[in-house]
Amino acid sequence: MKAVMLAAGVGNRLSKVRPEPPKVLLRFAGRTLLERHIAFLKRHGVEELVVGVGYESGQVEAEIAKLGAGGFARTVFNPQFRDGSGITLATLADDFTVGDDVMLMDGDVLYEEDVLARLAKSRHRNCFLLDRDYEPGDEPVKLCEKDGRLIEFHKKVAGRFDLMGESVGFFRFDPDAAREIMAHCKRHIAEGQRGLWYEESIRDVLIASPKGRFGYEDVTGLAWIEIDFPEDVNRATEEILPRVDGVKV
Repeated sequence: MKAVMLAAGVGNRLSKVRPEPPKVLLRFAGRTLLERHIAFLKRHGVEELVVGVGYESGQVEAEIAKLGAGGFARTVFNPQFRDGSGITLATLADDFTVGDDVMLMDGDVLYEEDVLARLAKSRHRNCFLLDRDYEPGDEPVKLCEKDGRLIEFHKKVAGRFDLMGESVGFFRFDPDAAREIMAHCKRHIAEGQRGLWYEESIRDVLIASPKGRFGYEDVTGLAWIEIDFPEDVNRATEEILPRVDGVKV
């Protein structure tokens, strides 16, 4: 299985001071997020990591070399990285849609290994990770289930659901689903919707699919955080990191 990671963004919400490193190079207890990703992916059967880069891409490439991970990880450059994550996903089309099952991952997540293990070991070939413990509001991307079927995947949702939780930003897709997602992604771009988040293309396929095609693993109670804002860095250091690897802060 291959993993495809989105790590091209500028990270303006985290800091407007430039230059800052790409978020995938944020360090916690002396280790970058990328170093942690690589270690976990190797341990859970992933054969290759392809990182979609843009902003300060040379720093990501230098980290891969420093880690001696050149035989496992490589980068693909998106020159239009300021136009949104959908463009970066489209740039990764050759790797996302070719081969066996593929993992799709946001690069700016600090998490304990069991989070990734749930995805790697899932019986669902098309799989989301869902956390039922999340803060309300429009920032979390929500995954919603009703009558045993996943029916919504968006920041803004309406209606009544049997279950709703936050998406971790890690996914697993079989080749057919990956190709369909990419087709929607490229259609959005061709129609001029260049600023759309990549999640929109996943949603397109999800809501059109029959019951049972997509499943999820519940990671409620496991430690993870997506790092978008300065306060996320503080929470990652003070709350998440001690649970991830037992480092005292």
